[in-house]
Amino acid sequence: MKTKNLVTNAAVAAVYVVITSLLAFISFGAIQFRVAEMLNHLAVFNKKYILGIVGGVFISNLFFSTMVVYDVVFGVAHSLLSLLIMSGITRKITNVWLKMSVNTIVFTLGSALIAWELYLALQLPFWLSYFTVAIGEFAVMSIGMPIMIYLDKKINFNKQMEL
Repeated sequence: MKTKNLVTNAAVAAVYVVITSLLAFISFGAIQFRVAEMLNHLAVFNKKYILGIVGGVFISNLFFSTMVVYDVVFGVAHSLLSLLIMSGITRKITNVWLKMSVNTIVFTLGSALIAWELYLALQLPFWLSYFTVAIGEFAVMSIGMPIMIYLDKKINFNKQMEL
C-alpha cells in the first residue's frame, strides 16, 4: 500500500472517529443514527477506502462503546462484509447514484448483524432491533448520498486515492 493511501485512510478513520465521538449519544444502542456511516459511501468511489472506514468503526467501537467486545466484533464484521458485498455487486455499475443506492440497501439489510449483537448482548428483541437499527442506517446513508456527491465534486475521492 502506498504511503499516500495509508495516510488518506488514516484521515478517513480519524474523521469517522471524531464524528462518532461527538455524536456518541445517537451512535450506539438499539435506536441509532451513526452519522459517520455516510462515510461508507467513500468505497463507492474507490474500494481502497475500505481500510479507513473499517478502521474508523474499529477505533470508535473500541473507545466509545459500552459493549466494546460485541461492538468491535459485530460492528467491524457488519462494515467489512457490507463493503465487500457492495463492491462485488457494483463492480460493473458506473452510475454513482445507483452504486450508492446499492450500498445503502446492503448496509441496511446487513443491520441484521447489529440486531443479532443487541439480542446476544442485551437480550433485546431481534426483529424490533433490526427494524430500529435498519431505519437509522437507511436514513443516515440516504441523507449522506447527496452530501458525498457534493463533496466528491469538490474533492474527487477517487483521485485522492489514485495520486
